[in-house]
Amino acid sequence: MSDIEPTEDLSQILRHRREKLEEVVKRGMQPFAYNYSATSSTIAAIEGFEAAEAGGTLDEEGYSEPVQIGGRLVGWRDMGRSVFAHVEDGQGRIQLYFRFSVVGESSFEALSVLDVSDWIGAEGRMFRTRTGEVTIQVEGWILLTKSLRPLPFGKVETDAQTGERTVYGGFQDQEARYRQRYADLAVHPDVREVFRTRAKVITELRRFLDAEGFLEVETPVLQPLYGGASARPFVTHHHSLDQRMYLRIADELYLKRLVVGGFERVYEIAKDFRNEGLSRVHNPEFTMLEWYQAFSDYEDQMDLVERMLVHVLDSVVGERVIRYGDDEIPVTMPFRRIGLVSALSEAIGEDVHEMSLEDLMGKAQELGISDLEGSGRGKLIDKLFGELVEPGLIEPTFVIDHPKELSPLAKVHRDDDRLTERFEMYIGGSEIFNGFSELNDPIDQRDRFEAQAALRDQGDEEAQQIDDDYIRALEYGMPPTGGVGMGVDRLVMMLTGQTSIRDVILFPILRSEE
Repeated sequence: MSDIEPTEDLSQILRHRREKLEEVVKRGMQPFAYNYSATSSTIAAIEGFEAAEAGGTLDEEGYSEPVQIGGRLVGWRDMGRSVFAHVEDGQGRIQLYFRFSVVGESSFEALSVLDVSDWIGAEGRMFRTRTGEVTIQVEGWILLTKSLRPLPFGKVETDAQTGERTVYGGFQDQEARYRQRYADLAVHPDVREVFRTRAKVITELRRFLDAEGFLEVETPVLQPLYGGASARPFVTHHHSLDQRMYLRIADELYLKRLVVGGFERVYEIAKDFRNEGLSRVHNPEFTMLEWYQAFSDYEDQMDLVERMLVHVLDSVVGERVIRYGDDEIPVTMPFRRIGLVSALSEAIGEDVHEMSLEDLMGKAQELGISDLEGSGRGKLIDKLFGELVEPGLIEPTFVIDHPKELSPLAKVHRDDDRLTERFEMYIGGSEIFNGFSELNDPIDQRDRFEAQAALRDQGDEEAQQIDDDYIRALEYGMPPTGGVGMGVDRLVMMLTGQTSIRDVILFPILRSEE
């Protein structure tokens, strides 16, 4: 094992590891193996031993049948003529015991080429040490991959009373962890668990919608027009067509075209892209789930959202509680509902409907809200709501009935033509779901698009474009339809207790490395 001290600089460590690589080759060992056949994962091996132990099938000396495992070296303790090591695989970790008298002189001496971070395969029988740890007594081992760069493992101490783990040193630079996510995953099992949970959440979202009769589809990522949300797009150029193209900002308009075409229940889990700032809850590339259901309205979709969230909690978390920050949030149906205008009016102290554009702008400036240039009435209401009301929406809450100016793709409210039949569902102060009774009147839709175009002319870069093809689709007739968009990343944040969206995206957007 390496005798490099932690105080040595990285260049010395890298040079020393290259020397180890040369030694591997001189010994006739393969430093980068082609394959390896493990008979068990670390966790399965431990469980198998414990089952044999409980069943009384170990041999007289307390050893199991031989197992063969592969993993990365993450710990090493040299005792002279014996060595204890730990290896990790994708499931967990197990201790190895190398003994001179068991592995033989040549194999034991070859251990000197190993370093923490190397991948090895080991076979042997399992036993329990005097301290109670299930361990493999190695009878043979093979180098699988020689690591030429040390992983930044830290020293971990566990409080005997509370079980709390504290890491000293190691990989603590958050920016570096995002940039080198491969190293972050390798040294932090808890980070790996976040992304396993993410995968389970997506699986359960699919399972729920499939069981409800929805069809999963794929729509274009490159689009000649962008729409379906108010956002600035990423722009690219198709050289063969000599045409400007956009990365999609939402899936909505294409999915509703499919409803026109006869697919009455459709959904897509997709990457969307918005050329906007970075924040705790915003990443320019993110994952959205959108679904559309014919013959339904926003009331039906709120019911569906409640059932979906409860299904995911039952399946992934195992309880109907979200623990986020200092909050323990019970998830109990039906969720609370508040009107956007009434909630904002109460926060401001006057009726939002009666406030002019100048009044709204003045209130936003008074609160120090930025990026107000070119903002119309709808955007100002949205910004004020985000500043004054959103942070207090901790328990699952539907914010309903948004002003018409704020929702160009939603149907006018059947009881108040100043509003639309729209909802946003918040948990922990963040919007997770956004749904409508979808606007299916092509004449009204064109009027809304033209109003958006006027806002663009006034400087609102996030206002939507006029999509003539989408209007043509509506002219063929779209049945009454309810639709919902959901931020998968934000839901995963809630369910894993992460405070930044970058903690639930494997490779988040970062500034270029200098």
